[in-house]
Amino acid sequence: MKIIAGNWKMNGTPAALRDMMAALDNVDTENVMIICPPFPMLCTCGATHRAALGAQDVSAHDHGAYTGDVSAAMIADTGAKYVIVGHSERRQYHGETNDVVRAKAAAAIAAGLTPIICVGETMAERDAGQTMTIIESGVRECVPDGGAVIIAYEPRWAIGAGLTPTRDEIAAAHDLIARTLDTMGIGTTPILYGASVKGNNAAEIMSIPHVDGVLVGGASLKPDDFIPIITSVK
Repeated sequence: MKIIAGNWKMNGTPAALRDMMAALDNVDTENVMIICPPFPMLCTCGATHRAALGAQDVSAHDHGAYTGDVSAAMIADTGAKYVIVGHSERRQYHGETNDVVRAKAAAAIAAGLTPIICVGETMAERDAGQTMTIIESGVRECVPDGGAVIIAYEPRWAIGAGLTPTRDEIAAAHDLIARTLDTMGIGTTPILYGASVKGNNAAEIMSIPHVDGVLVGGASLKPDDFIPIITSVK
């Protein structure tokens, strides 16, 4: 069984989400399906679907004067079960650090949500030979104590660029994450891969050891693109 999560980013409409959830109801799969639309859509499609909903971000604060923030309790109240934290775009455009990501993940867990914690290296870090250091520190510094989490490895240099690391590069990163999680006592934590995942490469990527699923961007917006990813592996 694999975890197939779709991150819609700042795209989509309530009607498109309803269409997607209805289409996923008819998919012949035992894989876990998750759709993460923008916040306003979380309450628009009902709670009787096979696919679970997730948010794309969460506040580290429970409540208060934090204009624009959305608390974990508010997300959970919509029926969502997951939340992405520390996505490469949050780190790039909003300056989120590992400490911030850890606090957000802890808030999610406290509200009963499962955080999908993203880690990965930039192009500059890759060129400097720091890939493994960045990945390991991301896992150790972003995962809070207690509660179930999911890790998503995102080579940040590949996001939105149409680039995909080699099979060996993905395998090395996921092996390191798995070994790191094992030393932390949470070796059964699922590890997703996310960057330029499409129907024509998903099966190969998910055949790599320690790749327990994928975090999909643009290819998750339409059923015709997303469903082949879900059904590419049993």
